[in-house]
Amino acid sequence: MPADPTGLVLGEDTALVLIDLQTGILARPTTRPAAEVLGRGVALAAAFRAHRLPVVLVKVAWSPDGGDLPTANVDRPGPAAAPPAAFSEIPAELAALGDVVVTKRHWGAFTGTELDLQLRRRGIHRIVLAGISTSVGVESTARTAWELSYDLVFPEDATADTDPDSHAHTFGKIFPRIGRVTTTDEVIAALRP
Repeated sequence: MPADPTGLVLGEDTALVLIDLQTGILARPTTRPAAEVLGRGVALAAAFRAHRLPVVLVKVAWSPDGGDLPTANVDRPGPAAAPPAAFSEIPAELAALGDVVVTKRHWGAFTGTELDLQLRRRGIHRIVLAGISTSVGVESTARTAWELSYDLVFPEDATADTDPDSHAHTFGKIFPRIGRVTTTDEVIAALRP
């Protein structure tokens, strides 16, 4: 087993969950270049696949008629109409046969999806969680995962937000209270051979 100065060890009960690394989200301006986040997501996914550990790709999409769009009465509403199908496409360099693909219709990846079922049936107790955006999809998913008693690991350099203050708040105040904050390289080094 490789030496890891952080003491982090990731075994067979670990899955990688990547949030919203899809065409429409990757096109938005983020605190860290989206291409860099995607590249780290690709590296993490390759390492997990090499260790025969589950890779879960979560994307957000809505039906063409927009009937399943969130309709809350809020000051800053989301989209008024469903984006085109291409918005939700997962880039070819990230996707691989055998990955679990989950489509969400809310910020968090657990609400109204089979994510918890897919993880539990695979014996998963720890999630490495990354993607875009830090304070929305990633944090919403993380909070629910923590409430469901999953151990969480957050590679900060594989995560980005559209707002630098939101990213800093989540990684400085929220994630250290519900999981381990680390880097892509440390996650890869912590995978058991």
